[in-house]
Amino acid sequence: MNSPIGNFISVIRVAMLLSITSIIFLVCAIILLTTHKSLKKQIDLNAAPHLIKDLWHAPDTLSIANDEIGTQIKYGKELIVHTARYLGPKGSVLQISNGMNCQNCHLEAGTKPFGNNYGSVASLYPKYRARSGNLESIEKRVNDCIERSLNGQAIDSLSKEMRAIVAYIMWIGKDVPIGEKAKGSGLIDITYLPRQADSVKGKILYKSTCSSCHGENGEGVKRFNGVDYVYPPVWGANSFNVGAGLYRISNFSKYIRSNMPLGATYKNPTLTEEDAWDIAAYVVSLPRPEKLFLTDWPKLETKPVDHPIGPYADTFNVAQHKYGPFIPILKSLK
Repeated sequence: MNSPIGNFISVIRVAMLLSITSIIFLVCAIILLTTHKSLKKQIDLNAAPHLIKDLWHAPDTLSIANDEIGTQIKYGKELIVHTARYLGPKGSVLQISNGMNCQNCHLEAGTKPFGNNYGSVASLYPKYRARSGNLESIEKRVNDCIERSLNGQAIDSLSKEMRAIVAYIMWIGKDVPIGEKAKGSGLIDITYLPRQADSVKGKILYKSTCSSCHGENGEGVKRFNGVDYVYPPVWGANSFNVGAGLYRISNFSKYIRSNMPLGATYKNPTLTEEDAWDIAAYVVSLPRPEKLFLTDWPKLETKPVDHPIGPYADTFNVAQHKYGPFIPILKSLK
């Protein structure tokens, strides 16, 4: 027979064995869980490039031929990047615009994903646009930007400069199938605020986040040549006028969200959507050139809910159309 002491020792040994087994099991579980998380993270990281590859990317400029057409395309890009040097107040060709460059709004010469790029222009134009109520050519679209964002005068559609700009834009979108919209073209979508965008909050955010580049008074920063801007003015006499697309707060918010401040991208935004709305509200609340386009939106029911200039097809006032909230307006239209 086993003695009481022997039985006790056996019980202790069994208990110790069970404890050791439990500890080993727990350690294995922790290792497996950690490995799973690490593997998942690695899979996510590996998936990211595939998501990026789905977006449109501009052709490599090194592929532009060294011939007559290539020279025209290169001149078109130069006009986009340094518009003011050719068409600004001190322009070498014409003096017809406010000194801003097309690239100040169409980032990286119109190639940055969700940076207001030209990815879908070649594939979608000529295009019907509700703003004019007409079928528009690329030339018409370019002149719209010159007259509104550059607060300038339209240029001749047959001019060397227009032909070069169109050639560059066509080259930029040459790989996008006709009729298709390139992924990542234009601006990224964001959610409407349930409240009015707050220009008071926006002012605080602007001063802490935006003023170092665009100036305390929105005046921008010019290059040493005094001809064009490194950082464009966002309000005031030299900024875009009230007919520009960025004067609509939703467009400006989308632009800010995925591009501002310097270094932000659609994948790694710096500001929240709410911040973007409030900064946009502050900027569009400030003075800028008044240039009305009275033939815009011939069908009032097609006018965007955030268009800040009346008349409207609904009963909401100008302030709500400018700053929101926009959800009640959208519901009324439905």
